[in-house]
Amino acid sequence: MAKNGDLFDRSGGKRAAAAKDTSYTARHIEVLEGLEPVRKRPGMYIGGTDERAMHHLVAEVLDNSMDEAVAGHADTIYLEVLEGNRILIRDNGRGIPIDPHPKFKNKSALEVILTTLHSGGKFDSKVYATSGGLHGVGVSVVNALSDELVVEVARDRQAWTQSFSRGKPTTKLKSAGPAPNRRGTTTTFHPDPEIFGKQAFVPERLYRMARSKAYLFRGVEIRWKCAKSLLKGGTIPEEESFHFPGGLEDFVKSEIGERATIVPQPFAGEAKSETNGTAGGKVEWAVWWPSDEEGFVRSYCNTVPTAEGGTHESGFRSALVRGLKRYAELTGNRKGSIITADDVIEGAAALVSIFIEQPQFQGQTKEKLVSVEANKLTETIVGDNFEHWLTGNKEAGNVLLEHVIGKAEERLRRRQDREQQRKTATRKLRLPGKLADCSNSASEGTEIFLVEGDSAGGSAKAARNRETQAILPLRGKILNVASASAEKLRENQEIQDLIQALGCGSGAHYNDDRLRYERVIIMTDADVDGAHIASLLMTFFYREMPELIERGHLFLAQPPLFRISKGGKTEYARDEKHKDELIRDVFGGGKVEITRFKGLGEMQSVHLRETTMDIGKRTLLKVDVPTTATTETRTEAMKTKSLVDDLMGRKPEKRYAFIQEHAKFARDLDV
Repeated sequence: MAKNGDLFDRSGGKRAAAAKDTSYTARHIEVLEGLEPVRKRPGMYIGGTDERAMHHLVAEVLDNSMDEAVAGHADTIYLEVLEGNRILIRDNGRGIPIDPHPKFKNKSALEVILTTLHSGGKFDSKVYATSGGLHGVGVSVVNALSDELVVEVARDRQAWTQSFSRGKPTTKLKSAGPAPNRRGTTTTFHPDPEIFGKQAFVPERLYRMARSKAYLFRGVEIRWKCAKSLLKGGTIPEEESFHFPGGLEDFVKSEIGERATIVPQPFAGEAKSETNGTAGGKVEWAVWWPSDEEGFVRSYCNTVPTAEGGTHESGFRSALVRGLKRYAELTGNRKGSIITADDVIEGAAALVSIFIEQPQFQGQTKEKLVSVEANKLTETIVGDNFEHWLTGNKEAGNVLLEHVIGKAEERLRRRQDREQQRKTATRKLRLPGKLADCSNSASEGTEIFLVEGDSAGGSAKAARNRETQAILPLRGKILNVASASAEKLRENQEIQDLIQALGCGSGAHYNDDRLRYERVIIMTDADVDGAHIASLLMTFFYREMPELIERGHLFLAQPPLFRISKGGKTEYARDEKHKDELIRDVFGGGKVEITRFKGLGEMQSVHLRETTMDIGKRTLLKVDVPTTATTETRTEAMKTKSLVDDLMGRKPEKRYAFIQEHAKFARDLDV
């Protein structure tokens, strides 16, 4: 029994009144002054202390120089990676003010900016209409997290300098002599090892950062330099100058390079918005659709990359899908109603950059834009321009619309397949995910194209008739079934995908009635590698599905090797001999423009369609083999089997003998 006055805790046990000191008084309240909060909790300001966070320090200082450029006060920025893990950034802008600050009479504005959170000139839109640094914490955070930081300012023909360490000044602001031909701010800093340990800056990462910044503002030149001792492998230069008058259009063209695209040129541009006679913001964009659908989506606000997107990216996506749907209505294509933003943007190389006053970001590292007005601004500007672009480039608009509708149909088909698979899991035919199937369910009149790689597959998907033509991209050269074991055959994913797509089984389980397509067409590049891939595929069908060949289902496509143009006339040549014949007979032997296709993946979809896939214009070679039905054909069939075994089988000495015997007949090898 407890006596009156005893104290019990909630579990019923007695606790002593003064067992330990649990008081909570004013002396427990910790007050962090100056930049101490940054050093105490760096994750709140730069997202951590890892390599990405350390490189964010460079972005903060670089953004200040970019703001000067965007505001029209600087046109050249220097980014230099020095030995000893030090960074130098210089611009030719106005330079940080060095006169005494009104609120801190004994401190210069420079010292206030470097040592005080939430200080800077970007709260006032009269100083910076748009800027990447808005919270007034960027350069002060860099100062707090650096054990050495030196700032030199050139203003009014005079240079000034001051040094800092871990957020505190180590010297007074002092004159660095006359600077009659120089202006701007130079910042040199070294990340504090107490915060970042032994991590070192990665030159390749900083090189990409500098390059992307130059793309984001056409009026700036960024000069890159890196200590030679820090470069390894020769992947980036020691010095380079970045200046891109074309802005984001230059960026997306450099990223696509020589890859084939759905439309000949990117949709790109820039435009400003006017609100009551004053600037309401500016949007720049560039988007291109590569045939291999290996793209990206990158967004920026006031030159700051927003890795997690935000309202401007949402407006961009809405603008593209709205514009394409309206174009579908204009051209009477009812299938346009099924497309979504994902159908338009996935696989595209897309960039959108917005400049607005006082943007609101989620988090100090500015990885997501949350400004509500950015959505409407981007959607309106990009949407209107996209509609004009589509109607002004109808051929490209039609091709793009068909491409996106095809993706939408595939998306809906996959969803239907998943639903059907859940309903009838035991009866549903499994198809490889990379197969772009045709919409006709009956095999009559349909065909499947077997192509090499995703790039060629992308071009073929854009060029095909989606009702009757299916596309199956295969990765490189498939397994040589004539020299492979049965186990390897079962384990090879490309072979299994092919068998699943055809649906007729293989070997002893082959059933021609279950073949899902009337024609199986091997479509490879018109060169030696393409011929090798075609021979491997023919060997597969000859060994594993001979009845498919015997029943006349297998064909070889004949893509051109050359495109010959003169004036308004264009012809395509299969090979060198055909090219010479066309130049002589069709073009009269005059001067012509000749384009040599590097491969199917490099061809525009319109060219691939009219030369190789359009059923009314193309030429197909039917693959045929002698059967054992009669004595005469039985002899030929045995010769064919022997030849396949010699050339494709497991005995290299037979191949060697064949090459020696027939080498004298080789002419004009394309190697």
